[in-house]
Amino acid sequence: MKKSILLLFCVLVTSTIMAQKVSFEEFDLSNGLHVILHQDNAAPVVTTAVMYHVGAKDENPERTGFAHFFEHLLFEGTKNIERGKWFEIVSSNGGTNNANTNDDRTYYYEVFPSNNLELGLWMESERMLHPVINQIGVDTQNEVVKEEKRLRVDNSPYGNFLAEIKKNMFIKHPYRWATIGSMDHLDAASLEEFQAFNKKFYIPNNAVLVVAGDINVAETKKMVSKYFSNIPKGTSIKRETFKEEPITKEFTAEYHDSNIQIPAYLAAYRTPSMKTKDAHVLDMISTILSDGKSSRLYKKMVDTKKNSLQVGALNFSQEDYGLYIIYALPLGETSKETLIGDIDEEIAKIQKELISEREMEKLKNKFLNQFVNSNSSVEGIAHSLASFYMLYGDVNLINNELDIYNSITREDIRDVAKKYLNSNQRMILNYLPKEEKNK
Repeated sequence: MKKSILLLFCVLVTSTIMAQKVSFEEFDLSNGLHVILHQDNAAPVVTTAVMYHVGAKDENPERTGFAHFFEHLLFEGTKNIERGKWFEIVSSNGGTNNANTNDDRTYYYEVFPSNNLELGLWMESERMLHPVINQIGVDTQNEVVKEEKRLRVDNSPYGNFLAEIKKNMFIKHPYRWATIGSMDHLDAASLEEFQAFNKKFYIPNNAVLVVAGDINVAETKKMVSKYFSNIPKGTSIKRETFKEEPITKEFTAEYHDSNIQIPAYLAAYRTPSMKTKDAHVLDMISTILSDGKSSRLYKKMVDTKKNSLQVGALNFSQEDYGLYIIYALPLGETSKETLIGDIDEEIAKIQKELISEREMEKLKNKFLNQFVNSNSSVEGIAHSLASFYMLYGDVNLINNELDIYNSITREDIRDVAKKYLNSNQRMILNYLPKEEKNK
């Protein structure tokens, strides 16, 4: 009876979601800028956002950190926005703004009361057309980035674990370096190199503009044309393809962190692009293994055997490749062999045994909830629209990505685990405290 009620509830919720699909309109300007508009007049707010198809993977190996550096640098000022005034203009007009960078793209956005839509569009057009890139701005942001690295990486417990995994898991691909890059590379770069990077990547034909919220579509189109259509098209970007050889034998790496007292042991597997169905299946496997206190690894290693302080599984999906990472922090004198053995036992169960129908039902409910939450605000919708266009090449995934998860079967979960999560396809990273003599 309970199962029938739950099934009926899921059908009703799914039907409601299908009836509330995110509507959008997209078009291109003559300079190559792709524009996506989403109208939602439920609240008097609007998000203006620009995503550029440039991330850490687009950098010169001798000049890493440029994309993240530009996340900061392009707030310095423009021809018509005085240096240091960007945030003041936004906040004084009732808005908020931010930016973020990863290996694949850089994203800038503002959230304003809807009567300031034109201001948001003007500011993003200024960032694209008239950025001021001079030595004082470079020097200022160099110190800002160094402080961020000290805070988030150098002085943060386990702050280098992802960088160490990437460094060892990729040989040819630019994913091998950290997004924040090398401070030595930034110090060595000339002003002309920063200006050339801007000219190459921060161009309309390498970007998508999203406007989402309380808008009038016809009026918004006019404003978009007014502020963006005269920005010159940039030179087409030629991107190199990097192919990694498969990992066929387990290998070990080691890193010593002066900020920790408890070691961490990590198993990392190279996985396919975020655009594949297999990447979505790996998302589900992560949920099975470590999402919450009822997950398999937590129940086994933290609750029952009490040999771990913390354990987790993460599907780190990216545009070209992904990483599947499982980690554990030992409790007491628990050995690495015990922790990895327990992890391998749970992976083997997924590889050999179909998860129960009940577990599959709970799994799909969790992804239904995530799907609803990701589209619960115009700010979230703007980010999703930009990402699905830029990285997946399919804007309508904002409405039908849930169909991909719903199409996944118990057999898919078993088969994908067997395909990617084998001991001969991984690295074991010993992430250890740095001994006093080595400090």
